[in-house]
Parts: sequence; structure tokens; C-alpha cells
Amino acid sequence: MQVSAVTRPLCEFVAHSTWADIPPDVRHEAKRALVNYFAVALAGCNDPDVSKAVTLFQRFSAGADAQLIGRSESLDILNAASLNAMSANVFDFDDTHIPTIIHPTAPVAAALFALAETRTFTGEQLLLAFVLGVEVECRLGMSISPEHYRRGWHITSTCGVFGAAAAVGKLLDLNVQQLSWAMGNASAQASGLVETLGSAAKSIGVGNAARNGLLSALLAQDGFSGPELPLEGERGFLKVMGENPDFAGITQGLGERWALRANTYKPYPCGVVLNPVIEACLELSRERRWDLPDLTRIELTGHPLLRQRTDRPNIQTGRESQVSAQHAVAVALASSRAGLAEFSDAAVADSNLRALYPLLHFIDDGRYAVESAQVRLFFRSGEILSHRIDVSLGSLGAPLGDETLEHKLRELARYGGSTCAPQPLIDALWSLQHARDASAVMRLARG
Repeated sequence: MQVSAVTRPLCEFVAHSTWADIPPDVRHEAKRALVNYFAVALAGCNDPDVSKAVTLFQRFSAGADAQLIGRSESLDILNAASLNAMSANVFDFDDTHIPTIIHPTAPVAAALFALAETRTFTGEQLLLAFVLGVEVECRLGMSISPEHYRRGWHITSTCGVFGAAAAVGKLLDLNVQQLSWAMGNASAQASGLVETLGSAAKSIGVGNAARNGLLSALLAQDGFSGPELPLEGERGFLKVMGENPDFAGITQGLGERWALRANTYKPYPCGVVLNPVIEACLELSRERRWDLPDLTRIELTGHPLLRQRTDRPNIQTGRESQVSAQHAVAVALASSRAGLAEFSDAAVADSNLRALYPLLHFIDDGRYAVESAQVRLFFRSGEILSHRIDVSLGSLGAPLGDETLEHKLRELARYGGSTCAPQPLIDALWSLQHARDASAVMRLARG
């Protein structure tokens, strides 16, 4: 296996990059990602599992320097970073980097904004650090995809800790050696399992990525050293966590190809592979002239990953429903809606919906992209209805517009029960690069 240098050139890129190096479209995409981040964090801020974590974390908080999005509490920056990342991830409504299925923003943004509340950084500084952190985590993810995720590693958590460490390191103006140490410190804390999907434990890994990435950079700033080759070393992250890592690809095109250009935003609160499925079902249910009891079979054709990740007929909770094709199909067909209320405990307990679960049958077809799917409905009368989605809403081919992201923030702020006023927050995010104090955004997001 040919091993190219990775750690040092990646750290040199982070250390030497400036705002002038970031193309205008990537700058704008960074702000779009943050609008979506605050939207989903506001949705999850009062989730019962998040509230349980807040109550526990307060017992161990070392201060009250950083606030929680959508809530009144303030904690120390490590715990605040963790909780804000968990809040943004708990409903599985966060952004998705399509080549890797990493949810890149939550680990990086949560760490950056927590640090920004302890000292003054400009909006431009924070945005630059954010862009670079996302670049690091996604490039590492691409180098070990898809085997890493297939083996059961939750890639948002395992790679997110590196993104958070690199971003915070940039904001702290660490030199190349210190950034390398931060990568080493992060490598000791890279973990998270796909088995946790559908449970609150999934968001612990995302929270830890933010917290531990922040910790890794702070330790490096104080001279806490790491291994020389934490990424490409014989027992480093890439070889241990990947089956056939693409070492060279991590540094190829740095400053030319940007991960944020492949970032997407979900129109529905569920696993990204379910987006085309829901869209097809919503189309089939529009102006419906048939009754649910008349259905005898539902066929779902899509990329094999669709079945592998969402064939979950025995779910019991709303959290599990976020990654269940059986529930997504049933609720979209029955209600013609697919919002947070449709992926709740109450929806899962609906016996009329559950009666549809056994009717679903998967057909794997590798010719389908993950953003495409076909749903076929079979009726007692012999009639068959079918709808295919080739490019689902929210994918790179059909991205959510800026106005749609703003609407998402308003709707999710309302759903989450926060007293945060959405419009001032939205305005501040679009103008963040001109802000003298990046932490002003967090004050606007306070509950």
C-alpha cells in the first residue's frame, strides 16, 4: 500500500489558508450550513433526551462561559459544545456531505461557537475556521469511504472530531506543529458506532466529536503533544479505521475542490437515503382516491444502502422511525406529510400506520443513486400505482434554496419551543462575515 504524507500537508493547509483563498460560493455555502445548523439545534433544544443530558452535564460543568442554543442555561465550553452538537443531531435533520454521508456542521460549528464565547473572534475568522474544519473531516471521510461506514463506524463522529480539532486550531491560530498535535489528540478520541442509530446514544458520539475536538486543540495549544503521524501512521487513524485508505486523495486538490460544494440539507427529519422514498410517497398520496386498507403490497426499489440502513419493521420509538423505511412510507402515504411530528413516538404508536409496515418489500438495484428511488403500490383491485424520483429534493441536483432554509429555521424554532426570535438570527447568520464579534449569533439563539 502506497502511503502518502497526510498529517503535515493537511495541517500546513489549515495553518496557511486565508479568507481570501475561499471562493465566494464556498463562503456562501458555509453560511447556508450554519442557517441549517441553528435550525436543527433549535428543533432539538428541548428534546427530552437532550434535557436529560443538560441536567446531568450541569452537575459536572466547570463554569458558565457558553450558552445552549434555544435554552436559558450556560455551561463550560466543553459541555456546551457537546450539548449543542447533540441538539443539532438528535432529530437526524442535519446536513449531509453526499460522498461520505457525514453530517459535517454539528461537530465543527458547536465547538467553534463555544470557543467564540470566551474571547473575541470576528465572523470572518469563525467562517474561515468552519470551512477548513469541514474540509478536514470530509477529506478524511472520503479516504476511508464507503468501507468505514459499512463496517459500522458512525463516520460523523469518527471524522467529526478531526474537523472540530482543525477548526478550533485555526481559530486559535495554532502553528503547524500544534495542529499536528491536535490531530493526534483527536485520533485518540475518534469513535462512534452505526449500531447506535435510532437511539439517543447516536448523538453522544456527535457531541463527543465537538467536545473532544475542542479539547484536542486546546491541549495542543498548551504543548500537549501527539504522535508524529496520527493519520497515516502504521497504527494511525486511516489504517486502523479504513480497509484501503486513499492517502493521496486527502491532499489532492486542496484549495481547489471544496467539501462544502457537496453538502446538502434535508427536507425531512430522517436518514438521507429516505428522502426520495418520502418524496415519491408524498406524490402518490397527493389527491389520493384510494384507501389505505385497499393496499396489499408496497415495493420499494433503490440503492442497496437503502435496505441496509432502513429495513427496520420492528421500531418502537420516534427516534427509531428516523431510520425506518417502513415508517417513512406508511406515514407519508397516510398523512401526506413528513415533518417532525410524523417521526414521533405518537406516530409510531399509531396502529393504522403500523398495519402498513409488513406490506413493504425492498428491491435492491445498484443502478439507483442514493438520492433516487421508486415506490410501487399494489391494490386489491389489481391496480398498480408507481412513482419514481430520480433526483430527490435536498440533493445536490435539487438543493434547498436559501429561502427554504430560512423557512426551515423558523419552523423548527417554533417546533422546538424556544423563545428565540428567528428573523434576527437569520439576518445575523447571512451577514456573519462582517460581524466584529462572532459570538453575537449565540446571544440571538438563546432561549
